[in-house]
Amino acid sequence: MKKPNIIFYFSDQQRADTAGCYGQKLPVTPNLDSVAKEGTLFENAFTCQPVCGPMRACLQSGVYATQIGCYRNDIALPTDTKGIAHYLKEAGYDTAYIGKWHLASDSEHRLATKATPKERRGGYDYWRAADVLEFTSHGYNGYVFDENGNKLDFKGYRADRINDYAIEYVKKSHDKPFFMFVSHLEPHHQNDHLRFESPKGLKNSFKNYDVPGDLKGTLGDWRLQMPSYLACCNRVDYNFGKLIQTLKDEGIYDDTVIIYTSDHGCHFRTRNAEYKRSCHEASIKVPLVITGGGFTGGGKVSDLVSLIDLPATVLDIAGAEIPEHFMGKSLADKKGHESVFIQISESQIGRAVRTDRWKYSVSAKNRDSAFADSYTEDCLYDLQNDPYEKNNLISDPSLAQTRKELREILLEYMKKAGEPVLNITESSR
Repeated sequence: MKKPNIIFYFSDQQRADTAGCYGQKLPVTPNLDSVAKEGTLFENAFTCQPVCGPMRACLQSGVYATQIGCYRNDIALPTDTKGIAHYLKEAGYDTAYIGKWHLASDSEHRLATKATPKERRGGYDYWRAADVLEFTSHGYNGYVFDENGNKLDFKGYRADRINDYAIEYVKKSHDKPFFMFVSHLEPHHQNDHLRFESPKGLKNSFKNYDVPGDLKGTLGDWRLQMPSYLACCNRVDYNFGKLIQTLKDEGIYDDTVIIYTSDHGCHFRTRNAEYKRSCHEASIKVPLVITGGGFTGGGKVSDLVSLIDLPATVLDIAGAEIPEHFMGKSLADKKGHESVFIQISESQIGRAVRTDRWKYSVSAKNRDSAFADSYTEDCLYDLQNDPYEKNNLISDPSLAQTRKELREILLEYMKKAGEPVLNITESSR
């Protein structure tokens, strides 16, 4: 039986509610919405690390960020890591990586604007990428590198050009099934410009948006940024549609499994001074749609799932054995978990657990360590009665038993991830 091609289509900093299949009323994601109807829509998908580099490390390695050592940005994926590209090559796949990598640079190797050497490419062969794409490009124009270290300049809107590299790869002659990871920067803000850079003239199409419930009554910069943010999401979706059409034109759409998701969400500076790095739904809830193979016709799955499940899912799709040390499970059975675990870095050393009803988080103030000796209870939200997390119940005495039960669940996750847990102190608020 022929193995399917696998495409992992990855946006950056995209809230789930930007997509029509998650409730967005404006026509931001018509192509993703169409795929969601055809395939499987995971209604409750969550990142396991709402920071770019650490989340990417989880996807490549199959383990939590602290386990692989990439607990914050600017820590390179260890060169001896056996990641999903290695396993897939053993399973008979060609591998390709296109776009933002963010796993090569560290304190000794500053590769943000330089070619990523082979030993720091996670096992991928075909390469059209930059380690820190926001350093080698802006919304328009920039460069990436190929697998031989050659600089490839591009003109035009960045998401369009990154997608062109993906289309170029699909059109190549393939003797083997292929795994292609397409990693966009959009809709992530452009760091040095402090704004979301959408295609020229497009943001006005999304100025009449409904304000998400978590943003109502808050400050932040969403009033200024939201139209451009939605326009960025729309352009990623436009390119997603172009890639799908190419698969159909090449006669391989029915032989391909497509995974669409994002590394984390965006709270528009309403929960901290930045856009993510918090336990809140706006930071951790992401779109996740899979179609092709056994996922076609899967409908909607309401179970909680984590992005840590995707490495196992990819290997399962490829017919490869899932390593015992992987922290997630394959989603091929369309079943999830009763809870999911989130590690948070850079804003804090944070840990959180989310169940169907509750969100519980703890934190420590030292920001530049993988672990802390002790944590303090930080947040408790009743998502059933407070879905937009406006009322922190961490000090509510009537919920002491609930906090105790959630604390035990969280500690079990931390132990499973190999964390040296010593103490969680009850909130003094």
